[in-house]
Amino acid sequence: MTPRLRLLAVPLMLALAVTACGGGGGETAGTASSAKPAEKVKLTVGLFGDFGFKPLYEEYKKTHPNVEIVEQVTQFNDHHNNLVKRLATNAGAADIEAVEVGYISTFTALTGKFHDLKQFGLDKRQADYLDWKWQQGISKDGQQVLGLGTDVGGLAMCYRKDLFKKAGLATDRAEVAGLWPTWESYIETGKRFAAANVAGAKFVDSPGEIFRAMVNQAPVGLYDTSDKIIVDSNPDVKKAWDLSNQISQNNLSAKLAAFSPPWNTGFAKGSFATIICPAWMTGYIQEQATNASGKWDIAAVPGGSGNSGGSHLMLPKQGKHAKEAAELIDFLTSKENQARVFKEEGTFPSIPALYDDPSIQTFTKPFFGDAPIGKIYSDAAKALKPQHLGPKEADVRTAIGNGLGRVEQGKQSPDEAWAQVLQDVAKIK
Repeated sequence: MTPRLRLLAVPLMLALAVTACGGGGGETAGTASSAKPAEKVKLTVGLFGDFGFKPLYEEYKKTHPNVEIVEQVTQFNDHHNNLVKRLATNAGAADIEAVEVGYISTFTALTGKFHDLKQFGLDKRQADYLDWKWQQGISKDGQQVLGLGTDVGGLAMCYRKDLFKKAGLATDRAEVAGLWPTWESYIETGKRFAAANVAGAKFVDSPGEIFRAMVNQAPVGLYDTSDKIIVDSNPDVKKAWDLSNQISQNNLSAKLAAFSPPWNTGFAKGSFATIICPAWMTGYIQEQATNASGKWDIAAVPGGSGNSGGSHLMLPKQGKHAKEAAELIDFLTSKENQARVFKEEGTFPSIPALYDDPSIQTFTKPFFGDAPIGKIYSDAAKALKPQHLGPKEADVRTAIGNGLGRVEQGKQSPDEAWAQVLQDVAKIK
């Protein structure tokens, strides 16, 4: 999905009037739509970036000619901040709202604001999904189905073959993966790249997503299973912090903030040689680096697996046509349509039955040198180990990301920035 920000986002305004017991606007859960059979139904879909749904809408309308579908697309931060406000005021939410995995725990706690999809029969979909992906869309008490997954962000590493060649590094994807079985060896490879002084190019765009990838590979991340923030006590978080800051200290970063205009330009200019590459990122690279077809390739990520991103579709109670909206969610997240969106947009399915499907396994993209994208991301998805996500996961990541940025900009030492990160994280309740 392009562009879909998965990074260390601006905090939500979660000093909320929204509560888990708050009532929603619109009809109550399970009530039928007020629309008569032949009446025109307008459904709004709130998204952050392009989810690749537009062709699916046209397909859906062939069998639902009375349904009009309108996308409301805003930037990642605005989308989630606006949704918080609209739930708090019981007004303005779309009929269907996309929620990124970093915020899913925040919104599944608001059971009074969303329809239970079980009341529309969508609990029948449970068998389709990766178990952990299904569980992400469930209310904390396990009683309500609040969101159906669209995709997962199994990790790989995208790299510029032409820049690697200039640096005297291997360019074959299997050999490239052999350069970095660990994150330590990834940084050592970065030092080799830097020593070659490739004009206009750094080894990586910035350290933020490197940090996230490392933490996501750990058995436990920023929260424990009791929803306690454990940034200060989890050695895997501190290890990821230290390694990520080595990127800045060794001048390996292009210092380009993700999804900023300079970052977008950086793709076209070849300003960085590697980037953490969940499946959805492939579509974004192809969109931004239109002049670089055949120059990019994809290799395994250091550490072998991990997840970055993925979304769910949820059904606010404010909508007037809950039944039709639930039917559309079912359609957009179906096995067939998840496969179609992957092939057209790059977002990888959250339905494991597709991972061994020949049409997925053999799928390639000429832009990436005919890399076996389907196999690469299927293998990554199969290797994924779920990690518990806390209710303010994105806010915690923001505090850490800000600290990484201060080090990158030379404003603080890693130790000074870490001390401030711990202070900032302690304020998140």
